[in-house]
Parts: sequence; structure tokens; C-alpha cells
Amino acid sequence: MNKNQINPDKLLLSKWTSRTPQQKEKHFIVTELFRDENDQILECLLEAVINKNQYRVVWQELANIEQWQQGWK
Repeated sequence: MNKNQINPDKLLLSKWTSRTPQQKEKHFIVTELFRDENDQILECLLEAVINKNQYRVVWQELANIEQWQQGWK
């Protein structure tokens, strides 16, 4: 299975396009990172560009090319 290549160090403020938009939310930007006590990234906060709704997700989910595409397409 193909996966999006993600560099966790460049995740903050990266742009993503949902391949299965819900409620017209298609374009997202990573606005915050959540780390553990060892400074490892656990989750990220995705903000929908259209309405500013926010979703906290495990950052590895963005690697799923069936759900996410890097950049705004």
C-alpha cells in the first residue's frame, strides 16, 4: 500500500486535502502538535480552512493516501 511520506518535524502548518470531505470540509492545515514527555509527536490538530472546525487526530493517520493528500488539491 502506498503511503504519504511525512516528516514529523515539518508537520506543523502543513496543508492537507481530505479525499472524503465531510460537510464541505476538504482543505485542512495542521495548527498544533501534541507531544509526550519525550518530545515525540503523538497527535496533531487539523483545522478546516472553510469553517475553522478543529479535529485532533493521530498524526500517522495522514499517511493514509485513501483518506489524505498532501497539499491543497
